[in-house]
Amino acid sequence: MLNYDVVVIGGGPAGLAAAIKAKELNLKTLLIENTDKLGGIPLQCIHPGFGLHYFKEDLTGTEYIYRFIDKAEKIGLEYKLRTYVLNVDVIAHNEKIVKALSPEGPLEINTKTIIYAAGARERQLFELNIVGDRPSGIYTAGEAQAMMDLYGVLPGKNILIIGSGDVGLIMARRFALEGAKVLAVVEIMPWPGGLTRNIVQCLEDYNIPLLLSHAVIKVYGRERVEKAVIAQVDENLKPIPGTEREIACDTIIISAGLIPNVELLERMGVVMDPSTRGPKVNDLYETSIPGVFAAGNALVINDLVDHVSEQGEKAAEGAKIFIENDGIPPTEWKPVVKGRNVRLVVPHYISGERDVRLYIRVQKPEKKVYVHIPEIDKKIPKPAVLPAEMIVVDLKKHELRDVKEKLTIEVKPYE
Repeated sequence: MLNYDVVVIGGGPAGLAAAIKAKELNLKTLLIENTDKLGGIPLQCIHPGFGLHYFKEDLTGTEYIYRFIDKAEKIGLEYKLRTYVLNVDVIAHNEKIVKALSPEGPLEINTKTIIYAAGARERQLFELNIVGDRPSGIYTAGEAQAMMDLYGVLPGKNILIIGSGDVGLIMARRFALEGAKVLAVVEIMPWPGGLTRNIVQCLEDYNIPLLLSHAVIKVYGRERVEKAVIAQVDENLKPIPGTEREIACDTIIISAGLIPNVELLERMGVVMDPSTRGPKVNDLYETSIPGVFAAGNALVINDLVDHVSEQGEKAAEGAKIFIENDGIPPTEWKPVVKGRNVRLVVPHYISGERDVRLYIRVQKPEKKVYVHIPEIDKKIPKPAVLPAEMIVVDLKKHELRDVKEKLTIEVKPYE
């Protein structure tokens, strides 16, 4: 049986950052990836905007991820490709058996800790309550991105995009640059799902309409998509009768958000957060199962890949503490509580024994507000907040020292 200190599941930006950090911390580390190459989604992201925080440079997704891949090769990181983790048996707090299937055959790997960084999946058409035909010409944004950036294939000529997430917005610009006509981006919410800079650079700069409070409700087509029916929606996101209209198109791109890929964690019995749809973690990124850590989009959907890599490194530091102490030292964990206009916050528990970075998303857009943490009397001004833009708050150990029962995060307007 193979034996390791750390097994990292997932070879994208979170997994690579975690595995590299773990090896640098002198932990015997194995990285497992189920595709035929390391790198994850950034491999097919040829647009810039990556690495502004982590590397202090404006890189393409490919440039960003190859910095990690090159470093992994340089330090001799051990990894297995085309290897599928089937199950994890928790034998003891410091012993897990990872059962996997690889090109070499079945594997059983003994490890003290696991860092789960399996990323997220895209929402599919059947999850959006869209009825009608199911012809060819319907793709997720990630599928369309791979077709164009990896294989040089333009998915269609007259394109309708569902959802205004960042990937969909970036693909709208890419379609326009390639000569396709983007008829509209249809967003069910009354506000955009992507970053403001992408709304400007990818839609407004190319005169692409953004239809807020609209939904695609039906698709028509025999062999290929021929048209879609859209309608306005009310405050309950239900189509308003009489507002329906048809848009002729040959391609529909779905950019309706990501969902953490946590099926394996759920089978293991890890406690989940309904708000993030990922696992609950403490400030060492440890889940409810001792020695099992999580990071990246498998933990919470991030807006910047820089945050994904940061979380991977923090999880590796948590694994190091776990191994050195035969478990995380006992502490009184305080819950991080969501207050006014806060939809989610990660991590979910703090110890007050170390600095912590909080990742926060709001429920609705607001202007002239501040992030308020009443237990430590901290106010952080924000000119505006948007659900699409993650708020990052750094708290120092000395600020958290006197927190007794909980830490509340709320977003409040200035009077």
